[in-house]
Amino acid sequence: MMIHTFFQIERKHIVAVQFIIEGYDGMATVSTMDAQKAILRISIMPDFLPAMNGLIDELQRQYGLKEISDDRET
Repeated sequence: MMIHTFFQIERKHIVAVQFIIEGYDGMATVSTMDAQKAILRISIMPDFLPAMNGLIDELQRQYGLKEISDDRET
């Protein structure tokens, strides 16, 4: 079962973040949930959660990735 986290980012950084995360083949995938609001869902394989958390921390610093609630109704 995948672990899903949701993030918002500047639209211009979507492709770069997706490319970086999916470069770690088989560890996680990225889906654009709302292109206008630049909301991404990162789905992480549980065995790789510690490694992905470290990568996500770095992406938050470099690209302003902001974790949001999975309730996108707001």
